[in-house]
Amino acid sequence: MGQQSLFDLLYVAAFFLGGLVFAVGPFIIALLLAPRSTRNTQQKTAQLIECGMVPIGDAWIRFGVVYYLYALMFLAFAVDILYLFPVALVYNRVFAIRDFIEIVIFVGILALAVVYAWNKGVFTWERKSYSHR
Repeated sequence: MGQQSLFDLLYVAAFFLGGLVFAVGPFIIALLLAPRSTRNTQQKTAQLIECGMVPIGDAWIRFGVVYYLYALMFLAFAVDILYLFPVALVYNRVFAIRDFIEIVIFVGILALAVVYAWNKGVFTWERKSYSHR
């Protein structure tokens, strides 16, 4: 095993340990710093989440499907924008017109998705009221 392979293994081990610290570290810090007696002193041990405020109403409410469609549209565009940056960097000046047309077609398909969602009413936020149980 050469010296370069040893350095490569050390880099992998350092990144693995760093990732482990970033993944497990917040849990350990929260365990060490979190207050322990707040729920028992206020007699709210049956409450699921304590944030310092008394909860109002039921936690189980219905979200409209429009909310999820809106979130999916946002996610799709975020991924597509992340795709456009490396594509724009890779394209060269030899086939500049062809590359530009490809990007315009890609963005045009995205625009069609927005028009479709708009026609389906994804971007209209109607306030709905639900009866409490």
